[in-house]
Amino acid sequence: MDEQLLAFLSYLEREYQYSDNTIAAYRNDLSQFLEYLERQAAAPLSGWSAIAEEDIEAYLEHMKHKEQPYASSTIARKVAAIKSFFNYLATQNLIEDNPTLAIESPKVKKRLPQTLNLSEVERLLEAPLGGDSAKALRDVTLLNVLYETGMRVTEVVSLQVEDLGPDGTTLSSPTRQGEARAIPVPETTQHLLTQYLAAGRPQLVRDASERALFLNHRGEKLTRQGLWLIIKGYARQAGLNAEVTPHTLRHSFAVHRLSRGLKLEEIQHLLGHANISTTQIYTQMETDDETPPSDNGI
Repeated sequence: MDEQLLAFLSYLEREYQYSDNTIAAYRNDLSQFLEYLERQAAAPLSGWSAIAEEDIEAYLEHMKHKEQPYASSTIARKVAAIKSFFNYLATQNLIEDNPTLAIESPKVKKRLPQTLNLSEVERLLEAPLGGDSAKALRDVTLLNVLYETGMRVTEVVSLQVEDLGPDGTTLSSPTRQGEARAIPVPETTQHLLTQYLAAGRPQLVRDASERALFLNHRGEKLTRQGLWLIIKGYARQAGLNAEVTPHTLRHSFAVHRLSRGLKLEEIQHLLGHANISTTQIYTQMETDDETPPSDNGI
């Protein structure tokens, strides 16, 4: 049974290029399921074909009513892993019947993403102004890139100098499918990037071979944690009570663009979502401030 489980994990990595963390989550969820089955079985399991629908239903009930029950979102994830695994076994003709076909995942209530209104965004984008010149240039440019492009934190810290288009109007970022997508850069952010590259980054860089766009105080590529700390500091400086993360700016970007009339399909492309259903959550949200943020310069 373990051999088939390992083959499935290799299949996910090979066919879908899942990350190490995703593969580890599948391994953990399926290993827990197997451990449960072995504890419940009166005799050693002969193979995955011996697992019936009622065994999986019993596991669902176990997760819901154990001493410390799992959250519905966790159960839904584990059920999805089990369904994927048995679908794989069925398509590979390793089992005759798929016992998960009638299994339903628990309903998971989706929480709406946290966003900032436009005046809060303006306060945050203005927070770095007036500080140390190189650091202020980096930070105001960084915050504007995050908000004005909607890029993920991993995408932003991975940017290279060469990812800025020749005319400065686009940033190139690879999608999760490995293809690069061109992300338009608003004019104000174009000016900030030009200033940062001319007067900010040269003061931060120490090794001429370093090509990361955003650098830390040691002249090295800015990390995810470093970016989070920068945002947290400026959110506190701007007097924002809500917890502000890079994803808060990404969500705010989507909601504000939608309120300005941008089509959902365009926002999907800008965010790099594979499915429109992921983007549709923003249609349930509204902004409470119709005043656009002012241009931010240095």
